Amino acid sequence: MFGLALKRIVSAIISIWVVLTLIFGLIHLSGDPIDVLAPPEMNQIDRENMRSRLGLDQPLYVQYGRFMQGLAKGDLGVSYYSDRPAFPQVASRFPVTLKLVLLSVLIAVGFSIPFGILAAVYANTSLDYVLRWLSVLGASVPTFFLGILLIFLFSVELKWFPSSGIGSFKHYILPAFTLAFFRIALFTRMIRASLLDVLDADYVRTARAKGLGEFTVIIKHALRTALIPFITIFGLQFGQLLAGAVVTETIFALPGMNSLALNSLYRLDYPIILSYIAVIAILFNLINALVDLAYGVVDPRVRNER
Repeated sequence: MFGLALKRIVSAIISIWVVLTLIFGLIHLSGDPIDVLAPPEMNQIDRENMRSRLGLDQPLYVQYGRFMQGLAKGDLGVSYYSDRPAFPQVASRFPVTLKLVLLSVLIAVGFSIPFGILAAVYANTSLDYVLRWLSVLGASVPTFFLGILLIFLFSVELKWFPSSGIGSFKHYILPAFTLAFFRIALFTRMIRASLLDVLDADYVRTARAKGLGEFTVIIKHALRTALIPFITIFGLQFGQLLAGAVVTETIFALPGMNSLALNSLYRLDYPIILSYIAVIAILFNLINALVDLAYGVVDPRVRNER
């Protein structure tokens, strides 16, 4: 057990290092921050002084070495714009993004599991066709269009929910549903397909032959096995939501870490971008570890193999 945990930790450290190294190289090839930071009227001498103050006048390998030393100490530099430590700024925005993602995941799972079960149990019926049509619709609607539509309907017309900002639970409802809509469609189709694969399995027929009710057979026996591939997709989607909620955060003016990263990308604020990538890389590795643990909970065979 200790050896497995050590192997996972080493693997996570290597993957985070590789990702940050690649991003470090790519953002330094994307442009010169001085062109964005310096006002047009600034003369060349002042521009060079600014470059020297930010350490951008040094060779790339020297900047990389300084970055890696800071990373080992948990210091990813100071924002070029706010002149404050970069990592705490990203970390301070993380709770907003996490709240948004957790609520969207709860909505997605709360709808998709019942929808997937109904679609599988009543396969090839009118109910199944309707649910599959809704799944196709959910996978087809662009996020930005859905967000704008929800704002128009529920904020402008009905005035049920605020259209932007944070402050209360109601501020997260529309953006969370915007994020969840596609995942409801994806999860529903996956649960339906997985359940259809196991409903005719021998152990399910045996459970029925023992006289167990259909609800018990589906929930306790069939669904548990069907959730194994779903867990993988769920983990990937959770990570993608944390790193990909930038459109939703922008539409609803949520001060999350994705909107901060987008603004920093426009400004070529290297320390903020690298801090954001570090947070995302850590979260993805953590999610992968939790997914592996979930396999053991859902399927005892996986736990026994370890």
